[in-house]
Amino acid sequence: MKSKPSHAECCSHDPETETEFKNEIHSEHDGHDHESTVPEWKSHWDLLLALLILIVSLTLEYGFDIEFPTAINLSIYGIAYLLAGWNVLYLAFRKVKRFDLFNEFSLMSIATIGAFLIGEYSEGVAVMVFYSIGEWFQDSAVRRARRSIKALLDIRPGTVTVIRNGREIRVSPRTVELGEIIIIKPGEKAALDGKLISESASFNTAALTGESKPDSKYAGELILAGMINLNTVAQVSVTALFGDTKLSQILSMVQDATARKSQTQLFVSKFAKVYTPVVFFLALSVCLLPYFFVDNYEFNTWFYRSLVFLVISCPCALVVSIPLGYFGGIGLASKNGILFKGGNFLDVMTKINLVVMDKTGTLTKGVFKVQKVFAEKMDENEMVRIVTSLEMNSTHPVARAIVKYAGDITPTKTESVEEIAGQGLIGLVDGRRVLAGNTQLLKKYSIGYPQEINESSTTKVHIAVDHVYAGYITIADEIKDDSAGAIKSLHALNIKTVMLSGDSQSVVDEVASILGINSAYGDLLPENKVQKVEELKKAGWNLAFVGDGINDAPVLALADAGIAMGGLGSDVAIETADIVIQNDKPSKIVDAILIGKITRKVVWQNIILAMVVKVSVLALGAGGIATLWEAVIADVGVALLAIMNAVRIQRMKL
Repeated sequence: MKSKPSHAECCSHDPETETEFKNEIHSEHDGHDHESTVPEWKSHWDLLLALLILIVSLTLEYGFDIEFPTAINLSIYGIAYLLAGWNVLYLAFRKVKRFDLFNEFSLMSIATIGAFLIGEYSEGVAVMVFYSIGEWFQDSAVRRARRSIKALLDIRPGTVTVIRNGREIRVSPRTVELGEIIIIKPGEKAALDGKLISESASFNTAALTGESKPDSKYAGELILAGMINLNTVAQVSVTALFGDTKLSQILSMVQDATARKSQTQLFVSKFAKVYTPVVFFLALSVCLLPYFFVDNYEFNTWFYRSLVFLVISCPCALVVSIPLGYFGGIGLASKNGILFKGGNFLDVMTKINLVVMDKTGTLTKGVFKVQKVFAEKMDENEMVRIVTSLEMNSTHPVARAIVKYAGDITPTKTESVEEIAGQGLIGLVDGRRVLAGNTQLLKKYSIGYPQEINESSTTKVHIAVDHVYAGYITIADEIKDDSAGAIKSLHALNIKTVMLSGDSQSVVDEVASILGINSAYGDLLPENKVQKVEELKKAGWNLAFVGDGINDAPVLALADAGIAMGGLGSDVAIETADIVIQNDKPSKIVDAILIGKITRKVVWQNIILAMVVKVSVLALGAGGIATLWEAVIADVGVALLAIMNAVRIQRMKL
């Protein structure tokens, strides 16, 4: 069977050896693991023919009492056996050459050849046929799971309309250069990232965020590949090449995720490595030990029972259905706008009992507006001009808000600008030393300011010019619509919440009070956040940290699970995080935890189902009650049930 190499990889004991092994098989037998238009049944004609021979032979024997001589029976069933099992025998042989004696292919080869040796031809063929059919379905399910994950995200159109030499032409998005203008017509998907040139347009962002609610975009705002234009022709200036779009990065993350194994997968791999040789020796014991304890010992009878033992003990249900379960969890998360960078993080989320969150951009919208300007010892417009000149050197949301507020004010020359993480900016503007930031920055440079400012519950950017306090700009941020609901849902799951922020303690306390957060800490620099998270971890908490900025990257890396807000989040935060929330909604934190719990539940259902069925039939086989028929049906049956249970994860609704 041409699908076998992919299954060999699933059941591997030595990944490097198996990868080399798989490549060799592919070079000799071009399998249908490649994307192909050939129907799967055509690439399994040999297996289907073997099944037909088996059915016809059994019908003649038991339906019409037609029995052929032994030699003819052996020839007919021998042909069917080779058609169904040549690939299994080949794989077993290749593995033995590599001194890998204990594997599922050897199990099946020994069991079926043994059946032929004692004259049980039909049963030997049946075991090989149904085992191979089971393998076919398993391989197909694995490929389908991988394809469905990719299909959730790889929704980029194959062509794009670009303006070149004043003409609109259709080209591959791979050929479009930075700065070129593309046209997105109503109903079309954006193929590339870029800034909207048109005055406005409405887009469906479901492919990226999991939300089908229309999102209005205005001139200068970012349009991402995968968004669907809903209402008017839109012109977009390309800001990222095809391979560098956010969607391409997301797709790469998810594809990499399927290769990162969870602890459960790693355990099952180790278990199978020990389990298979143990089964071999137990089967040998079932055959030989009764000789010393049983009267009228018959070798054929006990040999047959040992063959049953070998067939039912095949670990396929475990080694295939468990990775499928994690593929399903990653797929369900992707469908809901959450990217897990590995199956291991699905497991981690089930153990989380504390969620630590940044404030700005995580619980609040991170879209600031200037509310008030207060100049103490200089002209208000002059203060805004010099602050704007300084803030133009930063990409922080507060800086962008001040620049936007300033409008058409002509900036002046700046020099030696330095951004101090968690505090603000310092630099020379028109030769004057200007500071713009929080009270921590003022204290650092020993600049006096009115003490009543410390009691304020609003966010302020304080300005000092030539070491003299000059005034402040009040900035307002808005709490996200679903933040309160997310905190409430986390508490309902018995998960504690903590907020860490660089804002003043009074501002942080007010937000925490509104949202119902258990504990909140303000006036924190990035290194203070790291210290606080280290303290919480030492106290025994299994914690997830949720953030969006560059300064959150160290804490994201330190947490048991780092969760980045992918829409407003910085590239550094997204790269460092283990999980990315694409639509920036805090409620998705709860969804990520629930998806982890769903996946773990299904995986353990499969483990328990497989072990209960196998142990039961092993006992029946050793006692002479179960035959090879029951063994192969139980083995294939439990594998298919486990697969169906695993693939249903992607269809679940939260």
